[in-house]
Amino acid sequence: MDSEDDMLDANDLDSLDDDFYSGDTDAAPIDYYTDYDDDADDYFDDAHRIDSRRPEQNFTILKESDIRLRQEDDITRVATVLSISRVLASILLRHYNWSVSRVHDAWFADEERVRKAVGLLENPVVQHTDTTELTCGICFENYPLARIKMAPCGHPYCMSCWEGYISTSINDGPGCLMLRCPDPTCGAAVGQDMINLIASEEDKQKYARYLLRSYIEDNKKSKWCPAPGCEYAVTFDAGSCGNYDVSCLCSHSFCWNCTEEAHRPVDCSTVATWILKNSAESENMNWILANSKPCPKCKRPIEKNQGCMHITCTPPCKFEFCWLCLGAWSDHGERTGGFYACNRYEAAKQEGVYDDTERRREMAKNSLERYTHYYERWASNQSSRQKALADLQQMQTVHIEKLSDIQCQPESQLKFITEAWLQIIECRRVLKWTYAYGFYLPDNEHAKKQFFEYLQGEAESGLERLHQCAEKELQPFLCGDDPSREFNDFRTKLAGLTSVTRNYFENLVRALENGLADVDSNGGGLSRATSSKNGAGSSKGRGGRGKGSFRSSMSSRMNDDGHWCCEHCTYANVKSASTCQMCYQQRR
Repeated sequence: MDSEDDMLDANDLDSLDDDFYSGDTDAAPIDYYTDYDDDADDYFDDAHRIDSRRPEQNFTILKESDIRLRQEDDITRVATVLSISRVLASILLRHYNWSVSRVHDAWFADEERVRKAVGLLENPVVQHTDTTELTCGICFENYPLARIKMAPCGHPYCMSCWEGYISTSINDGPGCLMLRCPDPTCGAAVGQDMINLIASEEDKQKYARYLLRSYIEDNKKSKWCPAPGCEYAVTFDAGSCGNYDVSCLCSHSFCWNCTEEAHRPVDCSTVATWILKNSAESENMNWILANSKPCPKCKRPIEKNQGCMHITCTPPCKFEFCWLCLGAWSDHGERTGGFYACNRYEAAKQEGVYDDTERRREMAKNSLERYTHYYERWASNQSSRQKALADLQQMQTVHIEKLSDIQCQPESQLKFITEAWLQIIECRRVLKWTYAYGFYLPDNEHAKKQFFEYLQGEAESGLERLHQCAEKELQPFLCGDDPSREFNDFRTKLAGLTSVTRNYFENLVRALENGLADVDSNGGGLSRATSSKNGAGSSKGRGGRGKGSFRSSMSSRMNDDGHWCCEHCTYANVKSASTCQMCYQQRR
């Protein structure tokens, strides 16, 4: 039964649905591209189709009340099945990490062994004959029976010693949940009933809090949301979908496996390496190596910030030297080339003296420039995503209501705007992490790199069109005073761009999660990436065409109803149109 409670590893799961490559070049366009009717029924049909295509949620967000209810239910189940008290059932569940199935299996396999391991005694270890007083096992004072308390083992301790023992254990942390008898030779468990009887009110609350948190922290199928200040927990069922992204009610999204921010389609190890690289000192050393030289005397790195080659080291060194050849400046002058050149350096370079040093510096510069290229785009998309989150908040709290009043339409018919912004936010997150993926993509795998950059470029282009439409083209309608006849055209365009962008990113995500496996292993070209009836959706066939044939197949594609698909955005245009009605690109 242990295997049922263990978290499945991401690498052991099957891949997502069938990949998006297909040889079906006659697929019909999706309904997003049809003209919007004032009746609005078509729009809501499309919205339903959007929802139906979303992956099934495989996690549950729990509030504190939900956690407490589940915990109480598990305790009740164990107490009922094993015919024991709720206090003993709680001790058993804590020992087995709150796994009901493991408790049942272990108990019915060998009850005696379980009792011994957990500290659940059937009979007291110490028997007391009829007496009016007992000696405390800690302070060794005699007390009447009313002031003596005993764990199930029967070892007697006074109320004062019990209170000090329990309080110290609770203040030491969650270890108090496995509290045992104070006698060093005794392993009898001390349950919550003893805590409630003896501990102070403050200690009782602490103990109850530890108990509640242990239900999440000790359970392999649940975790706390890692967002600062968030009190929600998440239970996760890996299933077979392969998606480990979780979205908490606090709006924070994170990866179940590594608890970093959601990073699909990039794997956890790549994310960990990238984050470490962003914070590591190695990049500082690369910058120092690429942009500075050591003082020939004291060896401190010096950055040249002026045009002259005459460098003076900072006090207390104050050594004067030539930036090019690192020789003493006293050996330089007009005869060696002056302030802006060094004949000695040029001569030495021709003799190969500086080849190794310069090569190392050049390699450091190239490495730094490459890292900067990917990091800037990673950070830029993160910044854009944060701005989009703020814009969505503004849209939901202010603009939707305002737009509903201006256009005389119910807010339920303006959900396409929120859908667009949610898609922008998700796409910015995916696009951000594709730059981390691209940084670690081996340079020698040219075909994969070309295919990756093509998919990334198409997805990024679609996202920019969608973001611009949602951000810029909505403004005139917000600033107007009367309903606009062009608003329905805007609705059609924004809903279409949302669908197209979603398709592009679904393709990109599938390809990266498959490790770009559809590229010819010999590097001979790209696999066929023709779009399906989703515009650019998933399908099964594979071929061997490259980027050029993919574009030509899209531009020449004609549907049975006489529409042609734009090669840039896959919008289905009428046969007579020479320009795409969505992205305004010329038909080719």
